[in-house]
Amino acid sequence: MLLPILLLSAAGFTILTTEFLIVGLLPSLARDLGVTVSQAGLLVTLFAFTVAATGPLLTALMANIERKRLFIGVLVLFGLSNALAALAPNIWVMAIARFVPALALPVFWSLASATAVELVGPARAGRAISMVAFGIVAATVFGIPIGVLISDAFGWRAAFWVLSVVAFAKALLLLLAFPSTRIRAESVKLVTQLRILRNPIVVGHVLLSLLVFTGMFTAYTYLADMLERLAGFNGQVVGWTMMAFGAVGLIGNTLGGRLVDRSPLGATALFSALMAAGLAFVGPVMQSHGLLAVALTTWGIAQAALFIVCHVRLMKSAPEAPAFAASLNISGANIGIGLGAVVGGRVIDQYGLASLGWAAAAIVALSVALAFLLMAASRPRAAGKAACANVA
Repeated sequence: MLLPILLLSAAGFTILTTEFLIVGLLPSLARDLGVTVSQAGLLVTLFAFTVAATGPLLTALMANIERKRLFIGVLVLFGLSNALAALAPNIWVMAIARFVPALALPVFWSLASATAVELVGPARAGRAISMVAFGIVAATVFGIPIGVLISDAFGWRAAFWVLSVVAFAKALLLLLAFPSTRIRAESVKLVTQLRILRNPIVVGHVLLSLLVFTGMFTAYTYLADMLERLAGFNGQVVGWTMMAFGAVGLIGNTLGGRLVDRSPLGATALFSALMAAGLAFVGPVMQSHGLLAVALTTWGIAQAALFIVCHVRLMKSAPEAPAFAASLNISGANIGIGLGAVVGGRVIDQYGLASLGWAAAAIVALSVALAFLLMAASRPRAAGKAACANVA
């Protein structure tokens, strides 16, 4: 059953590249569509808020659809949406091309993980989910930077055309090689799942994810613009730099996976602090390329680690309804991504591009403080549970 899981990971690569590719294309896209970079950044906000607002409901509605048919349909939808993006004559058509695939992204990620576990069995669930999630890392390492290089060589529309073709090709692969499977609906009742929202610790974890991703995407949304305008890089160098930024994320992916099992909140605080340091450092060293490499490496490692750490942290905070908790993390993170794009755009307009790193670092620093508050709040609850167990 290794091949079907690899196919899901490959599909995830295409889907995540579709979400984040635009980050590397904002400067050229904005120029071509006749808008400012901060206005074009609202496309990131639109995608993220759509995912956050519609994800849990659409996932629940589509949970009983035959998986092979569903995943193929999602990839076809992404292929059509990327083709529309490539043809977009203005920002409004581009907005439609971003809104439509955003409806399908949370459905894919929620159900792909469940499908992978069903294929290999509960005993190998962790390994299966990590293999599917590798598509996220691969999208950062290869998808986004290659898209930037294609854009530099042939124009930003070509990057969307290539992504469209890749989506259709992977839909065909799933049609030929993916087994027909159907996963039964969650045995946990909806009321039980919703009940975790009454737990202030769980709500605090959702807020923590929101804060982390707000700070992260306040700067990351405009990274290509920073490298182009502040560091003086041309489009090709921007592409290679973003590829290197994604590549160091492989280190963060490994470290995050190991440390989150030991202490989910501790890992969040650690990597958030590292990211805040990298963000604060990146602006002042833009003209010193050696120091810039150090800042981007620190930022890139921490950012990749936090994708996994936040996901696992939410699931561990509500073991009675881990799937619902995971969907809350997806929503919280995407609200943060959308807010980050808005905040970053406002910072650029009000204080200039050079101030972006400091603003992002300040937000991420707040997440470190919240992580420590949640640690302190969680200890009495854990002690209380232990005391009850001893009495019983």
